[in-house]
Amino acid sequence: MKITNIEPWLVASDSSPWGEYFFLRVSTDEEIVGWGEITTTSNMANRAVADIIKRLNELLVGENPLDIERLWNKTFRSFTYMGTRGATSHVVSGIDIALWDIRGKVMGQPVYELLGGKVRESIPLYTHPDQSGWYGENWRERVAEEVKAIVDSGHTALKFDPFPHLDSPDDRNTGYLSGEMSKHGQQIAAEITAVAREVAGPEIEILIDAHGRFNVPTAIRLCKSLEDAGQIDWFEEPVPVESYHALSQVREKVNTAISVGERLHTRWEFVPIFEKELADYIMPDVTWTGGISELKKIATMAEAYYIPVSPHDASGPINVVAGGHVMLTVPNCYRVETHRWDLSQYNVFIDKPLDNTDGALHLSDTPGLGLEMNMDYLSKNRVE
Repeated sequence: MKITNIEPWLVASDSSPWGEYFFLRVSTDEEIVGWGEITTTSNMANRAVADIIKRLNELLVGENPLDIERLWNKTFRSFTYMGTRGATSHVVSGIDIALWDIRGKVMGQPVYELLGGKVRESIPLYTHPDQSGWYGENWRERVAEEVKAIVDSGHTALKFDPFPHLDSPDDRNTGYLSGEMSKHGQQIAAEITAVAREVAGPEIEILIDAHGRFNVPTAIRLCKSLEDAGQIDWFEEPVPVESYHALSQVREKVNTAISVGERLHTRWEFVPIFEKELADYIMPDVTWTGGISELKKIATMAEAYYIPVSPHDASGPINVVAGGHVMLTVPNCYRVETHRWDLSQYNVFIDKPLDNTDGALHLSDTPGLGLEMNMDYLSKNRVE
């Protein structure tokens, strides 16, 4: 069996926070096709990575797609002098996921069986509310409606970013530029979190995402405020990802569990997190950190430190399913993230709906990833 073509598929979609999804198709001379996903957080980045994908035909066409580990390293090491993180790990991720899909189809087995078999029957999930309208006149009602819908769906954990993007110069909310948040913004975040906790009740886990927007003193102040307001269960990316020292400072001063990892690429960037005890949870993204192969390795590393793994998701159905296959096989799975509790938004892309009954992901025993893409829909909505 030989690889004959590697092709990026950018597909417009209103269900994506970024307006599109970025899939990848690997074709073979035996007409077995594998699908991966790379969806980044900007259309510009999607197109830059798509151009690299097209060039990879020169490197990988003619190779045996079943040689997953060798091709992972061949691709990864080809970018050594321009950098093996960021765009490189995104490219490697998409191809790796597609190759595992092919291997599963060839072997007649779901990917999780090829990774060692199940240690659980389903994967617990956490999900996000729709935060549109959370900062308007009827914000209390909107927060309550969204949180109640998630709880009623059977999910036992939810995540949101309560920190407003304020325009007033007095609010000093310039994101990564200053890393600050005014007391006014802090109060808004605390009130939102308090309402969410009141509606969710004491047993539901509330996870807070800071998106790496704050400097050290601001992150500490905001985390402590939400600890008091909503008894939060984790504080995610409190400071920009570039500084392990800043993360250490925050971790020393707050009581809430710290979660990081969506912007860490490959196992090597997780080593300091483990060795310096910088996080209680890690959340690598299977479509960014190196694919199924790398997520499995990172999870195994984390297991040695008794750190739970919770794959990040901000994209499409392949992300959810690929992360799920790995988490079905590792003891230290916390949860898999989904963008919304209602996954029917993905139905137009795939041949059968994803099953998240009672707030857990239930994977089928269909060979490969267990889904096929709707080529009619993808072709009609393809973005060149």
